[in-house]
Amino acid sequence: MLNRAMTTALLGIGAAQFLKVPIHYAETGNWDWKKMFGSGDMPSSHSAAVTSLSSYIGLQRGFSSIDFGISSIFSLIVMYDAMGIRWQAGQTAIAVNDMYEELEKLVEQHPGMSYRKREKELKEMLGHMPIEVIGGAALGIAIGAVSYLFDKK
Repeated sequence: MLNRAMTTALLGIGAAQFLKVPIHYAETGNWDWKKMFGSGDMPSSHSAAVTSLSSYIGLQRGFSSIDFGISSIFSLIVMYDAMGIRWQAGQTAIAVNDMYEELEKLVEQHPGMSYRKREKELKEMLGHMPIEVIGGAALGIAIGAVSYLFDKK
């Protein structure tokens, strides 16, 4: 059986992934259940997972504990990666996909050119905007606190 801290982090992921669907609906008027299984979008499930874990540990073990310190640094790295590196990788994928579209148009205009059409586009939604990370972090803190309150002592 999973320990309470792991269960709390997994609840953070699940809640964030589920909330992506109604938030997307509120923004677009379109129900897209695939959002529940994808990366990117509001709120960040990575942020919700690590902050729910850190807040639960902080409340359970104390905010001056080594456990909280380790989980907090882990949380900061994950959230930085979601906003920075993974976001940039998504922007690169957008540029590459756009270049492929232009190449396909160019080949259509010049019948003598050969080009092997790609099977699928690169995934563009990899990372998060800062507001999505903040939203996931706020959700995670709330889940960590609720988990602590319902913890059997």
